[in-house]
Amino acid sequence: MTDTCNFHELATMDAAARAGLLKRSETDLSTFIEKVRPIVEAVRTEGDEALARFGRELDKADVTADRLKASEAEFDEAFRLVDPEVIESIEFGISNIRSFHEEQAPEPMWLKEVRPGAFAGDRWTPIESAALYVPRGKGAFPSVTMMTAVPASVAKVPNISIVTPPTETGGVDAATLVAARLAGVETVYKCGGAQAVAAVAYGTQTVRKAIKIVGPGSPWLVAAKRLLSDIIDTGLPAGPSEAIIFADGTVNGAVAALDLLIEAEHGPDSSAYLVTHSRELAEAARAALPGHWGRMSEQRVAFSKAVLNGKCGGIVLTSSLEESYDFVNAYAPEHLEILSTDPFAHLGRITEAAEVLMGPYTPVTIANFTLGPNAVLPTSRWARTYGPLSVTDFLKRSSVGYVTGTAYPEFAGHARRLARYEGFSSHENAVSGLRDDLLRGG
Repeated sequence: MTDTCNFHELATMDAAARAGLLKRSETDLSTFIEKVRPIVEAVRTEGDEALARFGRELDKADVTADRLKASEAEFDEAFRLVDPEVIESIEFGISNIRSFHEEQAPEPMWLKEVRPGAFAGDRWTPIESAALYVPRGKGAFPSVTMMTAVPASVAKVPNISIVTPPTETGGVDAATLVAARLAGVETVYKCGGAQAVAAVAYGTQTVRKAIKIVGPGSPWLVAAKRLLSDIIDTGLPAGPSEAIIFADGTVNGAVAALDLLIEAEHGPDSSAYLVTHSRELAEAARAALPGHWGRMSEQRVAFSKAVLNGKCGGIVLTSSLEESYDFVNAYAPEHLEILSTDPFAHLGRITEAAEVLMGPYTPVTIANFTLGPNAVLPTSRWARTYGPLSVTDFLKRSSVGYVTGTAYPEFAGHARRLARYEGFSSHENAVSGLRDDLLRGG
């Protein structure tokens, strides 16, 4: 058979080779950080002029400093340019995404009576501002606009903006503008990459400063976020796309190959593996790839071939279901498909994945666009500690406490003993007889 992608047999690989399969394109950001440092500094000192210059140099876009913000006319024109059926699909997706995130939103406040007359709880309030990053380099992504703008809108963030690379003509992808308006965001800035992160971190003459930026992007974007993490909250770590298709042998291998290509086509910096203990399925998937490539555009074929034949992709043949579970958990993927006629049989064994899509009728495509759960997900094994982007990413939580005079003596007595033990005299005084005297007017 002609080689179509990497074929890794775990049983024949040593520990170092196995560890190499877990690496992503952004694992070492040191070279990117040094390259973005002067970009960040230029935006900090020059503002709009630097953004326009980098738009021309890096994005090859006809953009000027006085046209960095999308106008109302550009929004209106976008609705004329985008096919009505595409707008209908954007509306369908936004409706489901909004429904999901409204259900996800926590109660504004809750209080529990922990002891008679003493109450404790949480209060949730929106953050003051958020910048949403929508990539464009290897395609147009109105879906990212939907996934970031809807939860920010549901959270009622008062100042929401979108930053996205300009098109060659100095505009914004029309479907992105449509999705932004339908999701409730009317502020869109034409800047991308490291310069966009710097713009919202520091603010420019046009770009409003934000306290948080969310959204996926290239290693350049991730490097800028890391460099500016003491200036702006950079949210969950979302880098280049990655996916594992876990298959137990009960679904056609050609379907597994079809889904393996979904995230692989994003770009050569993506990561994509088919993981299975079934040699028959692995070989069938491998054999099906050329036929699937024959139905894809030339650019997407090139991207997916680069991934599946590179350091971050291919087919992983394990010796057992147990070894497949272990590999998935060690990898902690952004997207995971459990490709099985009985996916729930495997769900309990896989704990490390940002998104778990169950069965042959839930490909990543549906989750990326229309199902409802958020498709902005942690990458590079951060699924071990982070979850998907959510409404709570745009909210801040405050603890709330209220102790009545009736409950106070018991709480004060215990607190006073602990304060004395730890050696904090002011803490002790604040719950001593001195407070009782002062409250009685003594």
